[in-house]
Amino acid sequence: MSLAQDPFYIVKEEIQESIDKLQSTFHQWERIPSNTGERVQLTKELVSGCESIEWQVDELDKAIAVAVRDPSWYGIDEVELDKRRRWTSNARNQISTVRKAVAVGNDQSNPVGTSLSGMRQELMRLPNNHTTQYATSDNDDFITSESDRQLLLIKQQDEELDELSASVERIGGVGLTIHDELIGQEKILDELNLEMDSTANKLDFVQKKVALVMKKAGAKGQIMMILFLVVLFIVLFVLVFFT
Repeated sequence: MSLAQDPFYIVKEEIQESIDKLQSTFHQWERIPSNTGERVQLTKELVSGCESIEWQVDELDKAIAVAVRDPSWYGIDEVELDKRRRWTSNARNQISTVRKAVAVGNDQSNPVGTSLSGMRQELMRLPNNHTTQYATSDNDDFITSESDRQLLLIKQQDEELDELSASVERIGGVGLTIHDELIGQEKILDELNLEMDSTANKLDFVQKKVALVMKKAGAKGQIMMILFLVVLFIVLFVLVFFT
């Protein structure tokens, strides 16, 4: 399965977009003076966003925990699992940093300027580490995944070719069976034609004999001969077509 089709990376991209949007809102929140309506509104959005993203990361962690039970079933290895766990941990750190910064900014008893500066440095550091740490790893994983995908496609093509070869062999066997059956039927038809020719010759011989006898016999004799021939014909018909 390629990275573009892996459900983890699809959800990961959605969560990362939410984190990026959260950080953008946080930077906007920093520039707004405290005790203003807009600052209060942004604070609510930041808290709500942190809770929503944390829930999504929790669900992603649950999916990773399921994959850990049988990685081969999901087509991943321990390196990939460790990479996914590190990403979710890094995402939690980013969310936690924003949450702490917002909490410190709302606490009037703390030295806001110094605390926010430290939080800002931590917040700016995490994404940079994330980018530096995973850029090369993602490229390597993408190349490995593409290589695995190509090998899988080749294997599937080999299996399909084997199935096609087996189907061709089966069709060839059926064709030979049909050919043998046609030859057998042709022999039967030839024998039937010979029997029909022999029977026709016999009937022709009988008809000639009957005609000769009828010439020699009188009217009464001809009637008796006709009846005899009818009976003979029926007997021959039964013998030819029902035996």
